Amino acid sequence: AQPRSNLAAQGFATVEEAGRRIIREQKASGGNATHDGDRLAYRALMFRDAIATYERMEAADGPVFFDRGLPDLIGYSRLIGVAVPGELARAVAHYRYNKTVLIAPPWREIYGQDDERGQDFAEAAATHDAIRDAYIEAGYEPLPLPLAPVDVRLALAAGLARQCGAQSGSTPCSMPKTTGPSR
Repeated sequence: AQPRSNLAAQGFATVEEAGRRIIREQKASGGNATHDGDRLAYRALMFRDAIATYERMEAADGPVFFDRGLPDLIGYSRLIGVAVPGELARAVAHYRYNKTVLIAPPWREIYGQDDERGQDFAEAAATHDAIRDAYIEAGYEPLPLPLAPVDVRLALAAGLARQCGAQSGSTPCSMPKTTGPSR
């Protein structure tokens, strides 16, 4: 089972990783807005989705686990060697998540490629580093998930979320979790 679905089973609101869904949609429609295709179009689709999802989840009761957050797109921009659009920088400043951001560090022993992600381990590790740095620069405090079984990582995430209590509005207790290379 996926960690996000396990968090949902515990009663937490969760948001899927838009990038994987966009890749599936692009493949199904013959589109090219993917990491291996038109990367700027891919980033633009992820950006629009991130804003819409954040705004939709503002009314959620309690903590929300976002599989990815807006600062991920700053890291992605740097990874692919393009400038960060002003619109993205402004959105990162405006749409704020919990100060503590869970981040899954690269873990070679469980890393695997699939139909949606063809990155090799080195690129996945570089992605992690770029995204982690983007969160730090945006004023967040990344908390690396332990290299431990899924149930241990889930317990950590759920425990942190329960400490937040039920909040709504600007989702101050939302917790983006960059998945990086993990199963």
